[in-house]
Amino acid sequence: MREITGRTVLFAMLGFFGIIIAVNLTMAFFAVRTFSGLEVQNSYDASQGYDAARDAQLALGWDVTAAYEPGELRIAFTNAADGSPADVADLTALVGWATSVRDDFTPDFTYSDGVFRAPAQMEPGNWNIRLTATAADGTTFRQRLPLLVEE
Repeated sequence: MREITGRTVLFAMLGFFGIIIAVNLTMAFFAVRTFSGLEVQNSYDASQGYDAARDAQLALGWDVTAAYEPGELRIAFTNAADGSPADVADLTALVGWATSVRDDFTPDFTYSDGVFRAPAQMEPGNWNIRLTATAADGTTFRQRLPLLVEE
């Protein structure tokens, strides 16, 4: 058996910590590259009208639910007070993975029977739906809905 020298221990330690540092740098690189963590470009500017917009949105009294069946994404707006369909004039949404923008898409919704429906092909996983709806009176309603698509 070969004798363990100081040089052998030095190279073993350098190799061990070198691998750890290389893996950490690689993971940090891909984490920052795929998700910047930014919701808005300038948080101060975005905060200036936040309270008034939030109060107007809460005054609408809407509940929103999202569901996915293979081939179809459904979003339903209801009035919280009585459960009746809400009066939504327009809806746009951005659907994407919670951790990446690679597969983001904007569904083409049609409205029928109190539900917005759009054709969609979504793989199993954790998705986010960032929706912007406009009420009949012009009030803007924004919400981010998490949606878990199961196999």
